[in-house]
Amino acid sequence: MSDLTIVLRSLRARAFSTGMVVLLVAVSAGLLLAILSLRTAGERAFERGTGNAHLLVSRDGSPLVSVLNGLFYANPPKAPIDEPKLIELRGSFPWEMFVPTAVGDSYRGFPVVATVPDIFRKFQPVAGEPWQFREGRAFERDFEIVIGSGVARDTGLRLGAKIVLTHGSGKSREGVDEHAHEHREYLFEVVGILAPTGSPHDRALFSNLESSWILHAHDRFERQGQHKTVTRDDLVADDRVVTGVLLRLPSRDASSAPPALVSQYDRLRRDGSITVALPSNEVQRLFDIVASIDVLFVAMAAATLVSSGVAILLSMVNSMAERRRQVAILRVLGASRGRIFMLVLTESTLIGLAGAALGIATCAVVLFAATKWLLGTHGIVIAPELDPRSAVLVAMGTTILAAIAGLAPSFLAYRTSVARALRPLG
Repeated sequence: MSDLTIVLRSLRARAFSTGMVVLLVAVSAGLLLAILSLRTAGERAFERGTGNAHLLVSRDGSPLVSVLNGLFYANPPKAPIDEPKLIELRGSFPWEMFVPTAVGDSYRGFPVVATVPDIFRKFQPVAGEPWQFREGRAFERDFEIVIGSGVARDTGLRLGAKIVLTHGSGKSREGVDEHAHEHREYLFEVVGILAPTGSPHDRALFSNLESSWILHAHDRFERQGQHKTVTRDDLVADDRVVTGVLLRLPSRDASSAPPALVSQYDRLRRDGSITVALPSNEVQRLFDIVASIDVLFVAMAAATLVSSGVAILLSMVNSMAERRRQVAILRVLGASRGRIFMLVLTESTLIGLAGAALGIATCAVVLFAATKWLLGTHGIVIAPELDPRSAVLVAMGTTILAAIAGLAPSFLAYRTSVARALRPLG
C-alpha cells in the first residue's frame, strides 16, 4: 500500500471534519484572491466609464465631484454654466469635440442627459468603442429621446413610447427631492435604443438641450403666474444653461494625449469661475484615496487565511489522540518515525492544496456572477479574469501555511510510543 493511499484513506475516515476544514480554507483563499483581483479590476472599470473626453468643464466643487456627477451620474450638478461662459469656452480653442450637457432631470430615477447630437458622433462612452444603436436613431427634434440599454431593460420602454420626465432628480439624501415634479405638458417620444456599452451611460436617457431648456422656461413662466405652452421662441439667455462640457483636443493618435492638452488644461484652470477635470486622472485619484482601505481588506483576508491554518492545526492535533493506535500499528508493520512524520505532514498539505484549488474555482465563479450583476445593475464592467500570478501565489501560500500547520501534529505522531499506544483498552 502506497503512502498516498494511506493518507487518502485517513482523510476519508474523517470525511466530515476534513470537509469542513477544506471549506474554511477555500473560503479564506477565495476571499483573498477576490480582493487582489478586484483591486485592479475596479480601477479599470471606472477608467472605462470616462470615455474619450480629454477634459470635463463644470462648476462643481471639485474635479473629482465633477467627474462623478458628469460622467457617472452620481448626483445632479448644482451650479450651471451660463450661456456667455459657454460661448467663451467654445471660441477659446479649436476643439475637436465640444459637447455641452445638462444633467438634472430624470425618468423613474434614471438620469436624463440633455445634450447635442454630436454626443453620438464624437463622444465615445468607452474609449475606442463608439455608440451603436440597437434600434432606432439619434434625436433630431424637440421632445425626442434616446434611451440606454439598461433603461430599456429595466423599464420595458420600446420605440415610439411616450414618456413624461421628472424635472429634478426625484430623490435627495433623504430619498425625496422636494423640488422634483413631472412635466405632463410635454411628452417625450423614444426614437432610439442604444446597444450596451458596459458603462454608466447604459442607465441614462439622452435628449436635446432645447427640450430641457423649454422645461426650465415653463417653470419660469409658471412662477410668474403665466400658464402657456412654451416653445423655443420663448427662451431667453438665462434658460440656456448647461451643467458640463465634454472637451477633446485634436490629436493624430486617438489613444494618446495631444501635446496641447497640458497647456489648455492649465489655461482653463486659471479661470476661477469653472472647474476643470482630467477624467482619467480623477479616477486614479479616487483609487489613491481608497488605497488604504484596500490594504485593510487584504489584511483582513490574510488574517482569515491564517485562521484557516490554525483550524487545520487544531483539527489534526485533536485527531491524533484517536489515531495513536493507527500510528503504532504502522510502526509495528515497519514504518519508520520519519515515514510517519511525512504521512501526517502530507495529509495537512493535501488539505491546504484542496482548499486552495476549491477557493480559486469558487472565486472565479463568484467574480463572473458579480460581473453580470454589476453590468446589469450599475452598468459597470469588471473583467472576471483572475490574475494567474495572484492565483499561483495564493495557492502556494495556502499550501505552505497548511504544511506549517501540520508540523505540530506530525511531531506528535513522530513521538508516539508504540508500547503505550498498543496497551489494551479499559
